[in-house]
Amino acid sequence: MTTTIIAEAGVNHNGSLELAKRLVDAAAEAGADAVKFQTFKADQLVTREAAKAAYQTRTTGEAGSQLEMLKALELDEAAHEVLVAHCRTVGIQFLSSPFDLESLGFLTDRLQLPRLKLASGEITNAPLLLAAARSGRPVILSTGMSTLSDVETALGILAFGYTHDGPPASMAATQEAFASSEGRSALEDKVVLLHCTSEYPAPFSEVNLRAMETLAAAFGLPVGYSDHTPGIAIPIAAAARGAVVVEKHFTIDRSLPGPDHPASLEPAELTAMVRAIRQVEEALGSPTKGPTPAELRNRDVARKSLVTSRAIRRGELFTPENLTIKRPGTGLSATLYWDWLGRAATRDYPPDALVEP
Repeated sequence: MTTTIIAEAGVNHNGSLELAKRLVDAAAEAGADAVKFQTFKADQLVTREAAKAAYQTRTTGEAGSQLEMLKALELDEAAHEVLVAHCRTVGIQFLSSPFDLESLGFLTDRLQLPRLKLASGEITNAPLLLAAARSGRPVILSTGMSTLSDVETALGILAFGYTHDGPPASMAATQEAFASSEGRSALEDKVVLLHCTSEYPAPFSEVNLRAMETLAAAFGLPVGYSDHTPGIAIPIAAAARGAVVVEKHFTIDRSLPGPDHPASLEPAELTAMVRAIRQVEEALGSPTKGPTPAELRNRDVARKSLVTSRAIRRGELFTPENLTIKRPGTGLSATLYWDWLGRAATRDYPPDALVEP
């Protein structure tokens, strides 16, 4: 299994196209499969009175509203087109999360992105979910702050969008789509769920990686992990637990001003995370338990055989006093020790000799 690694640039470009291009370069150099940004119109995303999240206040200060903060973090459409071209040049996939219907349409219709990533905060945004499915694109859906019921409701909307034209007459119609064989088939073909803890940074005690298995068992869909913890240990652990997608925020410099920089990896750390996940993938290997080719080369050296502990004359019986266990393992297996006690030697043996059958 290969884990898709998404380097989440998010809004860590601070509204600068040049910084955004540096983030693309860093993600590509780290070996990530995709670099992801966020596409939004701030005035369609939040009200003028919307407060900042606590972590945003900690990182950007008390002054200014969430709207003002986000306005400064927008990338215009022209910048998006430059970034898509730049990603193509350096060989990394461009992704972005839409936060409003206009932005979603831009990503699908103008940029022709092959798939969409929907953030945890959009899991109750029914019109956005419907439009995402109606685009026909595969969807990676983060599930931070969600119950299983929340996830099922969102999947119902996606199932309806993938299988029906027009809006649902009621939420009951989306539940029917979720339960239908057509809806289930569409979800299995199109949707990946990401377990996520929506705090920045996320406390290790609230990560609950085992919830990945709960999501997989509940919905029968591929499951990955979107990480907000400090460091790289948890995304590596997620890959070892079978995450098909791992997403991690990164920045050029954690000391830069902005809401997400402190909870992000720097380029060297991102590179280390990618390398470690690839090593985990290789190490997961096969479920078959048996000696590997490398082990076979070592088996005779490491295992032990039946060996004489002193000289033995032909016809003398093997006893605990004259029979012992030593390396190498090229003779009779040490597991036969008790079977050989009381047997008569068929030849003379010097001390420290392998017993022959």
